[in-house]
Amino acid sequence: MSFLRRRKASLNPGPPDSDHEEDEKEKKKLKRQQKKKRRKEKEKEKEKEKEKEEEEKVEKANSKGCRVAPKAKKWSCVDSCCWFIGVICSLWWFLLFLYNAMPASFPQYVAEAITGPYPDPPGVKLRKEGLTANHPVVFVPGIVTGGLELWEGRQCADGLFRQRLWGGTFGELYKRPLCWVEHMSLDNETGLDRPGIRVRPVSGLVAADYFAPGYFVWAVLIANLARVGYEEKNMYMAAYDWRISFQNTEVRDRTLSRIKNNIELMVATNGGKKVVVIPHSMGVLYFLHFMKWVEAPPPMGGGGGSDWCAKHIKAVMNIGGPFLGVPKSVAGLFSIEARDIAVARFLFSLL
Repeated sequence: MSFLRRRKASLNPGPPDSDHEEDEKEKKKLKRQQKKKRRKEKEKEKEKEKEKEEEEKVEKANSKGCRVAPKAKKWSCVDSCCWFIGVICSLWWFLLFLYNAMPASFPQYVAEAITGPYPDPPGVKLRKEGLTANHPVVFVPGIVTGGLELWEGRQCADGLFRQRLWGGTFGELYKRPLCWVEHMSLDNETGLDRPGIRVRPVSGLVAADYFAPGYFVWAVLIANLARVGYEEKNMYMAAYDWRISFQNTEVRDRTLSRIKNNIELMVATNGGKKVVVIPHSMGVLYFLHFMKWVEAPPPMGGGGGSDWCAKHIKAVMNIGGPFLGVPKSVAGLFSIEARDIAVARFLFSLL
């Protein structure tokens, strides 16, 4: 019986082994790959032989006295782009090296050689005329020109304590745009900071001397006053948070009270000389609000009395005050009559 079973098994073989089929497939793949490699190698060898023949022809022609130009290589877009980028980077680094290596006075020397000597700044002229510091000066910056820094923030703003979120280099605007918007936005109901966020105005003269690197606001005026003899003891920057309402600057930051106290201190420490106030743009309206607030009785006002302004303020020199609103901004957006607005339109067109 066992013999019969073995014979039946030999007469009726089963399906082929799957492992054997896989091995055959792999062998076929290897053969194909080997054929492709051989073809590529043959093509390369043929190209090399052609190049050698062309070189030999050129050498023979040159030896006979006939000049034959070698065959030009095929143009490659990748090679050309790499060369172009490399040349630009090399020129950039070379020019940057020259700029850092040259003396600081060299650009001014070249400019004076072309256009003639620069005129003296106003501060130098006034000092030559014998003028010196007299009345204390108070600056009131306008809208968006005052710097804002972070005192408390969410998790996305780790490492930004007392770093500027507005004004300066605007580095965090590019690194963390959504986090920046979250911290710069105000609460819709209270008009103040959102819970867990504290953004406050920068204090001191640096609050609005430069809006951004190379874009000065008060820096030139401060420098000219310093040439006459002014310094921080008789100059004060009344910085405030331009995002919130005028009255909320007092409710949240006590800004109006600090302006009142600083003006009184400057008058007392400068021999009773009254202050000269220089507000700019929205700072004009903000200081008008301050003059009404300081004379009003508490708790809504500063309680200084009706004669406080007359006792402490010598003059107010408004710069670009929007007394009748700002209709010019609408015309500027459509007519490009201002350079800054033209740049803003260009940036919005890219969005």
